[in-house]
Amino acid sequence: MGSEDRAEEVDVVVLGVGSGGEYAARRLARAGLQVAAVEERLVGGECPFWGCTPSKLLIHAAREGRALPAAAARIREATHDWHDDGHVGPMEDEGVRVVRGHGRLDGPGRVRVSTEGGDLVLTGRRGVVLNTGTAPAVPPVPGLDGTPYWTNREVFEVEEAPASLAVLGAGNIGCELAQAFARLGTRVTLLESAERILVPEEPEAAEVVTRVLREEGVEVRTRAEVTRVEHDGSGFTLVTGTGDVRADHLLVATGRRPHLADVGLESVGLDPDSDTVAVDEHCRAADRLWAVGDITGHGAYTHMSLYQGRVAVHDILEQDGPPATYHAVSRVTFTDPEVAGVGLTEAQAREQGIAVVTGTADIGSSPRGWIDEATWYALNVPASTRLQQLYLNYTRVQNMAPQLTDRYVVVNIPAATIEAVGGGMVEQRHNAVVGRVDRATPILASKIHQVNFNPYWHVPKSLVRKD
Repeated sequence: MGSEDRAEEVDVVVLGVGSGGEYAARRLARAGLQVAAVEERLVGGECPFWGCTPSKLLIHAAREGRALPAAAARIREATHDWHDDGHVGPMEDEGVRVVRGHGRLDGPGRVRVSTEGGDLVLTGRRGVVLNTGTAPAVPPVPGLDGTPYWTNREVFEVEEAPASLAVLGAGNIGCELAQAFARLGTRVTLLESAERILVPEEPEAAEVVTRVLREEGVEVRTRAEVTRVEHDGSGFTLVTGTGDVRADHLLVATGRRPHLADVGLESVGLDPDSDTVAVDEHCRAADRLWAVGDITGHGAYTHMSLYQGRVAVHDILEQDGPPATYHAVSRVTFTDPEVAGVGLTEAQAREQGIAVVTGTADIGSSPRGWIDEATWYALNVPASTRLQQLYLNYTRVQNMAPQLTDRYVVVNIPAATIEAVGGGMVEQRHNAVVGRVDRATPILASKIHQVNFNPYWHVPKSLVRKD
């Protein structure tokens, strides 16, 4: 420690204040501990400022036929013009000290923070919670560096819909925003180097969403490897093996990279070049170190970060609590149709040597689907040979989801999930069915109506494949 370093001791230091870090800091302070939370960007993390909240506002505006300026105004309102006072205030009210600056681990239980007033060394008597999150991953395509491309950081500050947009990457972010901008009047080209869009999801899901995107005017190009990007001051040219793409703007949506390169992992015996921080069932990563959120590699979801934050808090407070498990993680891609799943896909189950049967059904042919004139509903159920025991409780959020007419949903409920949920509830949010597990995506709704149905009734035996 330098002679001019300031030093302070607290019970817990939270390094990186995304959703899980914010949750942990507040809960620990509420329990009577002294907590210091270190953040060099916006307190609250990616979700409220550049992820979940602004993307859903943009998607909602596009679905409702509103113009981009109206959506941009609501995004500015929701993000407080990208100011984090709405997060800092409640934390400080509960006794958390918020420290602004770049923090690095500096040995077990210790964090060194570079602040405007010099270095501050914080020592956590109980330890440190690491929640540094991720940033947009930008591929090393020749010519891309130095051009004014957008990522999820810039796209939500746009106030006028461009005439044309190229979207590089057809994962959940790329597909969601490609559809939203197309509905706002932009000519959109969606490029994916893989054989299909939404690679982590079921092929049936990708097929349905691809069809819908094309029907709505999005040019979907798969197996489109971009070999060079050019920008001439007025627009972009993307050179691919299947022909060049010209667009006024370029959105890069090719995944996320963890904020781990400069957080001092080596000082606690961890590999600074690793893509993730390995944690045990109590989210412990090393001596007096807990890690939560995207950096653990168990799913880049806000609900996962909150879930792990809760597990870490129980451990820090030496309270009884269930260990972390990851076999029934829910996820949703907020396209229209929405794509949702819980746990393993069929391919992932087979890779793990799990024997599965798979049924695919047109839910539009079910009694409820027929009544509501539903079209192109697909239900994919990879499950164990105990498929006949599967019973789902279907919940519809009326004030957030339109009627079934002309809507779509693709769902997968795998074998591990059946055992994890224990025949419990799955829940439809918007048009998506997701697992009712304690880390399911939180969606507010004022009216909830439940309708019981058994999807196995509508899985024709001829479509069931058994290993």
